[in-house]
Amino acid sequence: QVPLVESGGGLVQPGGSLRLSCAASGTIFSMSAMGWYRQAPGKLRELVARITRGGITNYADSVKGRFTISRDNAKNTVYLQMNSLKPEDTALYYCNIYPSVRGYWGQGTQVTVSS
Repeated sequence: QVPLVESGGGLVQPGGSLRLSCAASGTIFSMSAMGWYRQAPGKLRELVARITRGGITNYADSVKGRFTISRDNAKNTVYLQMNSLKPEDTALYYCNIYPSVRGYWGQGTQVTVSS
């Protein structure tokens, strides 16, 4: 059983917003930095944002100022608020711990930005 489950993706117009959620098992979540990753068709999976257990964040240059990662330790959940979405943000989005662990990849949640 994959311990991380993503949700919240969908189809949105350019300039729109989405909020992704990732529910994690308590043990994994409490002990780990968490990351959001994405993979667009024909491209390698890339790290989009990460957050430490203490809440320190880091972002890929391509999303800086538009995306915000956060975590709710009481709910064992990590979020990715995505604003000002662009067509190039279209991808399958995954969460994983940081650094990622192969066995923790889930199904991901699809984000499509299109008019």
